[in-house]
Amino acid sequence: MIVKKYKETMSHKERVLKTFNLEKTDRVTIGYEANPGIHMGLSKALGISDGNKELVLQALGVDYRGVSAPYIGLMLFKTLPGRRTDPVDGYNMRWVEHASGGYWDFCDFPLANADDETIENFPVPNPDHFDYEAVEQQLSLYKDYAIYVGGAGVPDVINSTARIMGMEDTLVNLAIEHEPTINFINKRMNMRLDVLERTLDKYRGRIDFMWLGEDLGTQHRPLISPEMYRKVLKPIHKRFVDLAKTYNIPVIIHSCGSSSWAYEEFIEMGIKGVDSIQPEAANMSPKYLKERFGSRLCFRGCISTGGALAFGTIEDVKKEVKNTLEIMMDGYGYHFAPAHAIQDNTPVENVIAMYQSVYDYGFYR
Repeated sequence: MIVKKYKETMSHKERVLKTFNLEKTDRVTIGYEANPGIHMGLSKALGISDGNKELVLQALGVDYRGVSAPYIGLMLFKTLPGRRTDPVDGYNMRWVEHASGGYWDFCDFPLANADDETIENFPVPNPDHFDYEAVEQQLSLYKDYAIYVGGAGVPDVINSTARIMGMEDTLVNLAIEHEPTINFINKRMNMRLDVLERTLDKYRGRIDFMWLGEDLGTQHRPLISPEMYRKVLKPIHKRFVDLAKTYNIPVIIHSCGSSSWAYEEFIEMGIKGVDSIQPEAANMSPKYLKERFGSRLCFRGCISTGGALAFGTIEDVKKEVKNTLEIMMDGYGYHFAPAHAIQDNTPVENVIAMYQSVYDYGFYR
């Protein structure tokens, strides 16, 4: 099986940057995220037997690649049997089976119910202990694509803290502005900022945008109050946005769920795009977003991973993609992508239909 492509008149980099600027492109940009099980099924369907992600991205026509400096320092955290422990943040994961495969889930939170001293002293890696030279090889490999730094997990204050502290403790401590927790968060954010700044400085002019993330919505309403966002989280996000401005690159921010309540805050900071548009969440339909923010933000996502893609027919998928493109392409500024990682229960033929449809309907006339 293949995804049939059509003649293009722009480079990947040009297409992405014009999309951020809400300018006309030859086609919409294309993105891809998928869980391991469906990724392997898709890979095999495309004739890529070993699941090589780069070859899958090329087969689908994905326009951008991420680069990062890997951590090369000593392991700072206690490791547990049967668990994966992240070497940068120190969170633990266990493998959980489900009907369609499995996933690594967060568990054994090292700062759950921790006292102030334990929180204050939890290790944070030194920015000196990242391999910035390794980014050169990544950039050489991806020279034909638009390049980003960061990702949906940066800074992701709520989630990244909850993976270590647990969600309940995290939300309570943010609400009461618990000083040791705020200090711990700021130490980690300082580290993330420093690593990004060193990367951007070393490879100045070769990185095209910054990707941030912070889940701010449930399916129906805000996860936190707007007041908490403005007081606690927005100043942290602004530091990352200001860093990107220093290097004259645009910022896109990921947020799951009903998140459009925060878009005016994003715009005020200078964020150019929003990611993970879940169309079934409250105030997140393509029409709603285009009408309210379409002249001020570009959008990424909108193809639901819990709708036709997972549970419909090939024709259902084609129809959803076509309808979404008709709305989101108006006025330009649309990055085509699933609303979240494609789930393992998704039929491979539906994923193929999704990406074929973006070529069939996603070119500007």
